[in-house]
Amino acid sequence: MDGRILKDQVEHETAMSRRVFLQGAGLLLGFALTGASTESILAAPASQVVDNEVTGTFAPNGFIRINPTGAVTLIMPMAEMGQGVYTSLSMLLAEELDVKLDQIQVQHAPANDALYANQFLQIQTTGASSSVRAFWTPLRQAGAVGRNLLIAAAAKHWNVDPTTCRTKDGVVFDASGSTHLSYGELANAAAKLPVPPAASVKLKDPKDFTLIGTRAKRVDSSIKVDGRAVYGIDARAPGMKIAAVAISPVLGGKAKTVDEKAALAVKGVRQVVNIEEAVAVVADHMGAAKKGLAAAAITWDDGPNGKISNVDIVRQLEEESKKPGVVGRKEGDVGKALAEAAQRVDAIYQVPFLAHAAMEPMNCTVHLQKDRCDIWVGTQAPTLTQSQVVELTGLPTNATKIHNHLIGGGFGRRLEPDGTVLAVKIAKHVDGPVKVIWSREEDIQHDMYRPYYFQRLSAGLDAAGKPVAWTHRIAGASITARYIPYWFKDGLDPDAVEAAAGRYALPNIHIDFVRVEPPGVRTAFWRGVGPTHNVFVVESFMDELAHAAKQDPVAYRKGLLGHDPRALAVLSLAAEKAGWGSPLPARHGRGISVQLAFASYLSAVAEVEVAADGSVKVKRIVCAVDCGMYVNPDTIEAQVQGGIIFGLTAALHGSITFKDGRVEQSNFDNYPPMRIDEVPVVETHLIKNAEAPGGIGEAPTAIVSAAVTNAIFAATGKRLRSLPIDTESLKSSS
Repeated sequence: MDGRILKDQVEHETAMSRRVFLQGAGLLLGFALTGASTESILAAPASQVVDNEVTGTFAPNGFIRINPTGAVTLIMPMAEMGQGVYTSLSMLLAEELDVKLDQIQVQHAPANDALYANQFLQIQTTGASSSVRAFWTPLRQAGAVGRNLLIAAAAKHWNVDPTTCRTKDGVVFDASGSTHLSYGELANAAAKLPVPPAASVKLKDPKDFTLIGTRAKRVDSSIKVDGRAVYGIDARAPGMKIAAVAISPVLGGKAKTVDEKAALAVKGVRQVVNIEEAVAVVADHMGAAKKGLAAAAITWDDGPNGKISNVDIVRQLEEESKKPGVVGRKEGDVGKALAEAAQRVDAIYQVPFLAHAAMEPMNCTVHLQKDRCDIWVGTQAPTLTQSQVVELTGLPTNATKIHNHLIGGGFGRRLEPDGTVLAVKIAKHVDGPVKVIWSREEDIQHDMYRPYYFQRLSAGLDAAGKPVAWTHRIAGASITARYIPYWFKDGLDPDAVEAAAGRYALPNIHIDFVRVEPPGVRTAFWRGVGPTHNVFVVESFMDELAHAAKQDPVAYRKGLLGHDPRALAVLSLAAEKAGWGSPLPARHGRGISVQLAFASYLSAVAEVEVAADGSVKVKRIVCAVDCGMYVNPDTIEAQVQGGIIFGLTAALHGSITFKDGRVEQSNFDNYPPMRIDEVPVVETHLIKNAEAPGGIGEAPTAIVSAAVTNAIFAATGKRLRSLPIDTESLKSSS
């Protein structure tokens, strides 16, 4: 990648480390695998961009900087957390600016809603699988504006009609093709021209795309392989101290006793910070901080939530689910249709609390001074984080700097500013910069969890087995009421009911939502959000209806999807590629699911084997995807693979439980991710069309659970209505 690493205010360790080792011993392997160059894709942080004369020369909008050397920098509006936005969004810009992908450097955008807000969320936030959808047009327009101005500058220099000029790979050519000027040579002149409105510039016809839609290599692969990638946890500031933290194990609790003397006796420990809800030990290095924290022998006052258990929470949800909720969708007369149905099917489904369990635990580096606050962190929501720090410190927004970093797994956890808020509270008591790092145990036990949902469904079938009535009541916490209050209207959480009833033609539907906020539990968005529970429930229940109607699950669904050709297409393609209907050995089965989520259509077929001891081996997942016009099929395939593994982890293992107000799980031994020997073959089949782009980062997580449990039913005849999968119930009786 044609770029340079420019120094930020952060200095990075130069001592021998795993990263240094990788840069030596593992470097050649990394390049062989990725095909990437040794140069960094990262330019200076956006906070260093002062004006055109200093760092960009040509800056026609908030996204582009081109300096006289020809270096092209994309001010990246979205956070990179493994989903590939560095590559896909760079491709959008490169397509219209007419530069090669490897000519683009990337720098994190500063916190600025006016320039970088995600149009779907109305805030600068990376979420809702919306990065490409939100910036499909703005980044292409930004590139087109830049290209037009560079052409205009060249035409003015040559005294020719701009329409006679053309561009290629960052160079403007005249009509003859023999005279040319690079973008770098034109940068100063282009910067002096009036910038046209973005909407006035003509964009390429998709048939003329040369980069969008092609398999481009990830631009950040090499720095991740050789150890140059800098995540929030890698931040280093001069004079920085390290803080290990213990947070009250019960929400609302506070420290009762802290042995500060014992903690301070540990070599390297500098101070103990007690902010009641948490205790931090600040030291010269992490080892001393952890030893000091252990020596502090903290005891806790649990407060009002010290007796809460999962049993209490589920009982509350069950009772509340018996009451009518706020109507999310109502069509026809469900009561009449149910009463007249030839057959009625009822079911209760439950899904558990889930942790994000990202590989990079929560961390934040803070330097709080009298007149400014610098934050080094990996966040999905920089402006929200900034506003919380402003509220906490009383400093003005322009004195509160968010230096965003690569994120080692977000999944929605980094949408929340609580880790930064806690770090700032600690930093108020520390002279100089301090990095606060949560242990794995703190990370899992103080997560903000995917809510526990308790769901009641009923359906009425006519004499032919076709559904004529469908009711679905969802009881659980509301995330949007807290996080996006303008979405939460009249008591309805649109996320909680998203994907309920699927895309099926149902003449009589009633869907309602009962908001239940269990005490002592913080909930938040989790990869796949609403569809992660509703697709599991809807697609499982649809399988139940097919079984009750004595019909094949694929054929049954096809009969209800004739009005939606895109849904029908992914369903048919997944079934075909999976060999639906071909024979399988005993205790093997196939299951299918189909969904519309994040404006993308997916269908998945799971093939499973259930052993006599009840253990489940997912052998193969075939996924058909219609996400509209796509940018990089390679990234989509990676997202499907990663999302399916994330969803399978939850289906097979995921469950957060409470006892005495405390989360019982603490690390990967009792909240395990899938192991490599558990991972199935994942096949992805893309449908290409000219529809508007859909999201793909979260959709595969939602599609997979029902496909697996439906396959288990096909293999064993046992219906699973709760997650994670109960292997005890699947033991063979023979």
